[in-house]
Amino acid sequence: MKYLYILFLILLLSNCKNDSNKENFDNIEDIEVVALPVKDTSQTNHTNIESLDKSITIEMKQKTLIKKSDEREELQKLILDKRYVIEKEDYNLNFKYPLLNESFKPTHRNFNEFINEYYINVSQIEKDILESKLLCDSIEAQNFREERFIDYKIYNVNDQLVSILFYKENFYSGAMHPSFSFDCFNFDLNRGVFMTYDDFFIEGSEGELLMVLNEKLNEKIKSGGLYYDCWELSLTDFIGSKNNFVLNETYVEFYFDDCTICPSYTGTYSIELQLIDLLSVLKKYDLNPLVF
Repeated sequence: MKYLYILFLILLLSNCKNDSNKENFDNIEDIEVVALPVKDTSQTNHTNIESLDKSITIEMKQKTLIKKSDEREELQKLILDKRYVIEKEDYNLNFKYPLLNESFKPTHRNFNEFINEYYINVSQIEKDILESKLLCDSIEAQNFREERFIDYKIYNVNDQLVSILFYKENFYSGAMHPSFSFDCFNFDLNRGVFMTYDDFFIEGSEGELLMVLNEKLNEKIKSGGLYYDCWELSLTDFIGSKNNFVLNETYVEFYFDDCTICPSYTGTYSIELQLIDLLSVLKKYDLNPLVF
């Protein structure tokens, strides 16, 4: 009897175990199979390639400007090359600029005083940099090291006028490329005065000249090449930049800061117009060296 009782318990436990396995097996059908997401790297790779392409074109655009020829060598006797370099913990300044030889004419002092006291005003530039860091609400941004670089191109018109293009690089640590901005000055060597848009072009001619600029720009955009993503110049932007031009005996070239007519990664910084196409807007008087 004792052995029969033990045998009964063994059979009972065996049936319970089989029922449990069957129940677990049956429950497998209720388990939802979830596929792990596959990471699509095609979009990421495309973005990386596009960023690399833009970096290359930005460098090409900037190098094209820097290597652009001017008349610095031909004007060696007239100009004095100057350089000012400051290296500090928060910023670097590296300025190259011209002064005029005052032994040629005393009125060249007018040009030199403007450049030294107003344009290359190092103390004011340093003050502006430090103030901008104090005003910034980002601690990380305050730790960025800023680099400002100025260089120039110079041209001569009929031995009567010099045109100077200053191109400025502003670079912040953490940025991939510097941004470019421009200032142009035209100085009458005979009278010792600076000349502006209103000295060369008829009053109220901005709208007509803007049309000529946009026609030239649209020709480049339609031609494709490096001018993809560029756009027409607005009247507001042109009026703000209308004094930013350099002169030659046959053309005038207007310069525009980054992202004014083209994004930083393509296009150009300037538009060159032949003087013969601007006869209707040029002032006709003896003091205008562009009259021909």
